[in-house]
Amino acid sequence: MQPAISVGTILQSRYRILNILGHGGFGRTYLAEDQGRFNELCALKELTPPQDNPYALNKSQELFQREAQILYQIQHPQIPQFRATFEEDQRLFLVQDYVEGKTYQTLLDERKHQGFVFSENEVLQLVKQVLPVLAYIHGKGIIHRDIAPDNVILRDRDQLPVLIDFGVVKEIATRMQGPETFKQQTTVGKLGYAPSEQMQTGRAYPNSDLYALAVTALVLLTGRDPQELFDENTMTWQWQRYVNVNPTFAQVLNRMLSYRVGDRFQSANEVMQMLQTPGTPAPYPPSIAQPPVVAPPPSAVRPAQPDMSQMATQAIGRRSTPTTTPTEFGNRAQPTVPTRSSMWDDPWAVFAIGTGLVLLVGLAAWAITRGILTANQPAPTPTTTISPSPRPSTPSPRPSTPSPSPSAEPVTYSQTLDLSQGSTSRDGTLQANQTLNLIVPAQEGQELNAAVQGEEVLMTVLAPDEQPVDAQASRTPRWSGTLPYTGKYMIQLKPVKGLQKGAYKLNVELASPPPPPSPSPTTSPDPTTSPTVQTERISFPSGQNGTQVSGKASPTLIQRYILNAKAGQFATVRISQGATLVVRSPNRRVESTGSAVWQQNLSAAGDYEIDVIANQDTNFTLDVNVQ
Repeated sequence: MQPAISVGTILQSRYRILNILGHGGFGRTYLAEDQGRFNELCALKELTPPQDNPYALNKSQELFQREAQILYQIQHPQIPQFRATFEEDQRLFLVQDYVEGKTYQTLLDERKHQGFVFSENEVLQLVKQVLPVLAYIHGKGIIHRDIAPDNVILRDRDQLPVLIDFGVVKEIATRMQGPETFKQQTTVGKLGYAPSEQMQTGRAYPNSDLYALAVTALVLLTGRDPQELFDENTMTWQWQRYVNVNPTFAQVLNRMLSYRVGDRFQSANEVMQMLQTPGTPAPYPPSIAQPPVVAPPPSAVRPAQPDMSQMATQAIGRRSTPTTTPTEFGNRAQPTVPTRSSMWDDPWAVFAIGTGLVLLVGLAAWAITRGILTANQPAPTPTTTISPSPRPSTPSPRPSTPSPSPSAEPVTYSQTLDLSQGSTSRDGTLQANQTLNLIVPAQEGQELNAAVQGEEVLMTVLAPDEQPVDAQASRTPRWSGTLPYTGKYMIQLKPVKGLQKGAYKLNVELASPPPPPSPSPTTSPDPTTSPTVQTERISFPSGQNGTQVSGKASPTLIQRYILNAKAGQFATVRISQGATLVVRSPNRRVESTGSAVWQQNLSAAGDYEIDVIANQDTNFTLDVNVQ
């Protein structure tokens, strides 16, 4: 593996390395400043392909781009946002948001050092907060494959768990071999956390992630490694000898840990429904950590004692001397208590028995007489008295939190937004089976900005043809862009998959495009004269992904550059101060206008037009980079 990149190095003329966050056999993870985003912190994941294997290098580049496109689809607040990929010095890099916080492995180590572990309530809350994230990625056909305490961060700003390290880079690293033996030799996943089907065959399913999440819960509850909790002889988890938890929670964890794939829960939603069943209490307050249970050494283990809670209650006291007989203590005579030889010697017993027999005979005679009289009477005529219907005798179900039935029919609401004032906001709550469609009449070229506050509801922005406006407009918390057509757009709101309901607050703004810049009086051209457009095609130096060009623009001169790119590539165009950009896609749709920077994951292949516009004579420099 190549040596680590030095602190202070700037990659792609943009990412400044601050330090190393971690490393492994596949490469390293760096903390960097993104100078293109006001020095915002980001994480750079590095993959170093074999230097002496051209096939492995080409194949790793292909797989890396493919997996980056998969990560690009993930838009969840508890998963670091994917930003870009690039290659430099035969190293492949993936750029993601940086999450400030500590991993649960670090938190566990700190607690163990103090003699404590995580409480049941804390672990139950962690499981409930991670399950909706798994439901989201599994709904997109993505398996994490590497869930463990060191791949879950407790984020500082909102105390929510964040899933990191999807195993994408690690998987690619295991598949880089020659063409004649290109197959997956090793698997992704941590020993002890990943289930057997993943470690032995490389196949992973949604409930493979559930298995790893349950192992993570056991480790946090007991403070012990998985190898200490798993009995390889019986192929079972022996964790309940170290900690006692609510029976329902224990049942859920044990089923998640089933050896056979078919015996586990089949989805994260199933687990959430089970944990939401009434009667799953948390015995400890959230703020109280539990001391780890230390198993005694083998030499100190005593024979198993009977379960005292299941034994019959017995009276225990000192020996009463007057009740003993002479034979109990040899020849030493002890006083005895006289006893009756029969109950018939007790007159009170005889009196009680006699009284009972008299009452029994009297009740029998009364019952026979009543039966004969009733049989000889005519049947009574029913009256018209109206009485309330009696309640059914069936036992009433226990109360539970109201939630839509899994078989509930989908419900869709449609409303038209009034944006006459330019902006508006809406808030409310949606059930799992409900969809809210907000209609937005708009004109081509208008700017639409929409954002959903909260983490329970996502939106999709649909064009008049009822298709997402672009690749970033599907199931996202925010969207901003220039509208390509005139017609009725739709902002569609739905709860995050797996939640019973979701609260939201939506802010929408619709703005007209800025008017074209007015030339100054001293340099204004003849009104009948249109600006001249000079066209130049951008080409990159051999082996490089970026270039820099210079030119001049004015109110009467537009410098146009043609950039040929492929679908799926990530383009960045930045211009020096004093000029702005107008970018059009191959289908002539406006992608950006009036800005100095344009960044986009390209959805179409072909020629992109980049126009440089200035209000006065301006010498500019244009940086273009395509990954």
